Amino acid sequence: MEQLVKELKEQEVGKVLSNEPLANHTTMKIGGPADVLVEPKSLEKLQETMKIINSHNVKWTAIGRGSNLLVSDLGIEGVVIKLGAGMDHMELKGSEVHVGGGYSLIKLVTIISKKGLSNLEFAAGIPGTVGGAVYMNAGAHGSDMSKVLKKAHILFEDGKMEWLTAEQLKFSYRTSILQKERPGICLEAVLNVGEGNREEIVALLQKNKDYRRDTQPFNYPCAGSIFRNPLPNYAGQLIEKAGLKGYKIGGAKVSDMHANFIVNDGGAKAQDVLDLIEFIKKTVLEENGVQLETEVEIIGRK
Repeated sequence: MEQLVKELKEQEVGKVLSNEPLANHTTMKIGGPADVLVEPKSLEKLQETMKIINSHNVKWTAIGRGSNLLVSDLGIEGVVIKLGAGMDHMELKGSEVHVGGGYSLIKLVTIISKKGLSNLEFAAGIPGTVGGAVYMNAGAHGSDMSKVLKKAHILFEDGKMEWLTAEQLKFSYRTSILQKERPGICLEAVLNVGEGNREEIVALLQKNKDYRRDTQPFNYPCAGSIFRNPLPNYAGQLIEKAGLKGYKIGGAKVSDMHANFIVNDGGAKAQDVLDLIEFIKKTVLEENGVQLETEVEIIGRK
């Protein structure tokens, strides 16, 4: 690993950190160290990073802003690639927006709406990056990324890159082909936007933002929704019905505001969250006969 770090630094790929606590890079403020964390400063430097990683036959994992993510207390083996500065370009081209995978989704939605362009209002207040949103098919208010994505530039596990259409990404509820069938990360996305009434777009954006602020506990470290909604039911309602609002294990707590959120109430470990997830699943199954499935991505050493 020392030689790999040396080569990464020699090639000046970007920020390179050894044994970096991932609690510093997740919205839940939880996570052990990455053996190596790299934040490439450009697409070209990312390609160089991948060449070096593959030449050493080392495992790698990609993250964005660390939302919708629970990292093990034991950290992550190998190299963690953080898509952020250097992968956050944005350009409007007619009815399309070309945007880097490391670009803030909230920032993108705000800029687009102020220009009187629509289709992204649903994403108001969704934390994370554009790349993460494509990976998870993020959505809200009856829409999601599958409805606005034209194509995405994907980096696969073997280091190869390819443009995939929305159809090729096989989107479904909070799911894409990138999660299991063809593991990969979104480097850039081309999204379809349309002209609309600027005042109406901004008003709808603000309404969606206000809804999130008033119903979700983003004033606490959290990872967004923990469970997928078992439609036609809603996970939060089932958890609340089971009497689990406010329930704690260690520093992990079911939010008093929205039961499908687990917050870091102070000093929470990943194991606290995992134990609480299992307790919630068991209780909801016993009380309501519904098997909950996690939406949050759980990664790292076991």
